[in-house]
Amino acid sequence: MQEIFNIFVKSIFIDNMIFAYFLGMCSYLAVSKTVQTSAGLGLAVIFVLGITVPVDYLLNEYILKPGALAWLDAGFADVDLSFLSFILFIAIIASMVQLVEMIVEKFSPSLYSSLGIFLPLIAVNCAILGGSLFMQEREYQTLGQATAFGIGSGIGWLLAIVGIAAIREKIRYSNVPAPLRGLGITFIITGLMGIAFMSFLGIKL
Repeated sequence: MQEIFNIFVKSIFIDNMIFAYFLGMCSYLAVSKTVQTSAGLGLAVIFVLGITVPVDYLLNEYILKPGALAWLDAGFADVDLSFLSFILFIAIIASMVQLVEMIVEKFSPSLYSSLGIFLPLIAVNCAILGGSLFMQEREYQTLGQATAFGIGSGIGWLLAIVGIAAIREKIRYSNVPAPLRGLGITFIITGLMGIAFMSFLGIKL
């Protein structure tokens, strides 16, 4: 249980998808104009990561990695289907994003219209695929660890986009130099937030 908690905390603060790896920057920059839409997209990312990472873990453990098919028959012990990882991971992500899109459209049409094209684009958000690939690379031992990593990564992405959205709402009333208005000041603030999150590297887990 302690290991699961450590993975969860680390994925939020230390291995933050935005500030440690700069994954998902396109949606992060485009949607972070208001806190409401940022929170909506962030929750959608948590949902997608929280489902796709554990599903991809099971797929990797029992089908894709070398020797994973040994449970079928001893003759399949040498089969290696890891070359299919990308296409199968993306297929699962796309199906989960389609589910999220239908749910948001049904229960929150205003949020659906606010997010626009960026909601279906979660399917090609590199943070989502990155979560599954990091899970595969780090070779988590249990489904609980993979789930904790997926949900924690989603929460970290949510904190990042809501944080920058709140700052962008405030700096509208600030005297920002003309050449830096818009994305310019946003990039600067993102860099400063990334430096701030580096302070969590001192946490010993």
